[in-house]
Amino acid sequence: MCEEFVLANGLRVVAEYIPHFPSVSVGLWIGAGSMYETKEENGLSHFVEHMLFKSTENRTTREIAVEMDAIGGQVNAFTSKECTCYYAKVIAEHLDRAMSLLSDLLLHAKMEEEDFEKERGVILEEIAMGEDTPEDLVYDLLAEAYFGDHPLSRPILGTHEQIASVTRQALMDFRKKHYRPDNTVLAIAGQFDLERFKAMAEKYLGNWQAQGDTSMPAPVTSCSGTVLTKVKDIEQVHVCLSYPGVAQEDDDLYALTVMNNLFGGGMSSRLFQRIREEMGAAYSVYSYPSTYSNCGTLSIYAGTSPEMAQPVIDALHEQIRLLIDGGITDEEFTMAKDQLKVSYVLGLESSSSRMSSIGRSKLMRGRPVDPQEVVRKIEAVTKEDVERIIRRVLTKTCAAAAVGRKVDTLRIL
Repeated sequence: MCEEFVLANGLRVVAEYIPHFPSVSVGLWIGAGSMYETKEENGLSHFVEHMLFKSTENRTTREIAVEMDAIGGQVNAFTSKECTCYYAKVIAEHLDRAMSLLSDLLLHAKMEEEDFEKERGVILEEIAMGEDTPEDLVYDLLAEAYFGDHPLSRPILGTHEQIASVTRQALMDFRKKHYRPDNTVLAIAGQFDLERFKAMAEKYLGNWQAQGDTSMPAPVTSCSGTVLTKVKDIEQVHVCLSYPGVAQEDDDLYALTVMNNLFGGGMSSRLFQRIREEMGAAYSVYSYPSTYSNCGTLSIYAGTSPEMAQPVIDALHEQIRLLIDGGITDEEFTMAKDQLKVSYVLGLESSSSRMSSIGRSKLMRGRPVDPQEVVRKIEAVTKEDVERIIRRVLTKTCAAAAVGRKVDTLRIL
């Protein structure tokens, strides 16, 4: 059962006490990601995340690193399309130190010019590394093909040109605009004393004041059927298709997830069995849903040799047609639903996964997710629901992307 409260400055707090966990995880979830960036700001959410681990008014860069190691758990951060999260997983006795460190990074980072230029170089190398990782590259290309000019099309890291030219002042302005207490959720799960934690939240974050304003981008209403390719002299061809999916609050989310499991979510799925086991044409082939506040996608990926690229693409479309025209069997429906329920429950067996679940859902949906409610919704999915979502999703126009040798000659759609 989650406890919720709000500090006077608007910071929302969600806490779940789990006494049998030996650890406690705490995270600051901020509504800052590439979805909220203008073209000129692309990559700044991720850049700010990097900069906050440099020196603060109270700690040098080295002191931050030493304290992170001294805590003995995990202290890290990540940036996604819709949010940035700074988190720590520690034993209960180190919670105060973790809160002190996270709040110092959040509120008192100096973001000095020297550190800014060094981190610019680090991020440019990270972008270059992505160019050498074809699977990452094809995902970014797919987002551009599907979302067009919408902010969701932009890469989380930003482009080389954008990061190379951005100024420190632009970074400072972006941070001021999005890093606000009323745009943040503080989440905690595991073994902790609630009253002591309330006092910590007030002590470390109670004086934080809002200075900016964040707006929600428009929803994505359709897909234009764009195909984007990038010729690259590599050993494999990487191909992705993306269909309109569902938003986070859509009632069909669970039916879509069950459908994804049986279609391309595991070793027993249709895609894996046909393309890897029967054809021997790919090592990696799968499908996956992505959900956002106001839209979603269902994407399909395959990596194969240039010689087998067209047969694999044809096999993907064949499996889609079979799913639409032939529906699903009782056996695969039952297996997929049971698999989803078990994987969800097992995925909650750590304080960090519970903290992430309640923190993200509070930020994105306005309420922490209840695991029992999720299990009930999975159990309520019927075979008819899955066949309906198949028609809803896979009969729509899709976008596609491919990276590798001679990909500009492939018939992808």
